[in-house]
Amino acid sequence: MATAVPRIAELSAPAAWRTVDFISDIHLQASEPATFAAWHAYMSGTSADAVFILGDLFDVWVGDDAVDGDPSGFDASCAQVLQKTGERLALYVMHGNRDFLAGPALMARCRGTLLDDPTLLDFAGQRWLLSHGDALCLDDVDYMRFRGEVRSAAWQQAFLGKPLAERQAIAQGLRRQSRAQHEKRRLSGETYIDVNAGAARQWLQAAGAATLIHGHTHQPAVHQLGDGLQRVVLSDWDAAATPPRLEVLRLAATGLQRLPLG
Repeated sequence: MATAVPRIAELSAPAAWRTVDFISDIHLQASEPATFAAWHAYMSGTSADAVFILGDLFDVWVGDDAVDGDPSGFDASCAQVLQKTGERLALYVMHGNRDFLAGPALMARCRGTLLDDPTLLDFAGQRWLLSHGDALCLDDVDYMRFRGEVRSAAWQQAFLGKPLAERQAIAQGLRRQSRAQHEKRRLSGETYIDVNAGAARQWLQAAGAATLIHGHTHQPAVHQLGDGLQRVVLSDWDAAATPPRLEVLRLAATGLQRLPLG
């Protein structure tokens, strides 16, 4: 499927970097303390020079003021972990479909850098294209329509203008709808809508990269796209699953390696 390729930002890794970690789809939420604990332990202990969070760190994020709205609450605890991580290594955050309202106030607090989607990372003499992945799920027409609406400046301005409690209630309602839709698809046996391979190839060719690293689909794998191009899909995190899904993708000069933490 032919589609317009978005503007691709570029980031050159400092020469001193030896390892880079990628994670996504942690979906942090107060109702899943085990996943938060695993993420906290990882962020506190990783030996990487940089951590790239490629979207959906939070299951929902209704605005940066949520941290100060409840200083002893869950969002504040997450922000504190990010801050401590940002104080000791390079921290990069990309919007996902759940936390696209994470903004400059949160980044300033945690000393993180908000990445454009997509971003081209130049590391160890190779070019790696990074994305959350949802913008490439072109065959999910309903989602793409919804994405276009909520990513508009007008929608975000109107939403962020509402009181915090109202935003939280709206977000929880949207999450319930999403869960119901996923369950309906599962029960009906509807085919999972994946990244559009043609669009992924277009992005890679435009970026001059051979590998796309993304999350969103919760289907960790390596997909060959032809002509030496590939996309590598990150795992989601769920400490309560059997076995637990807690995985980091680590990049070094020698290549990519999946590191299971659970």
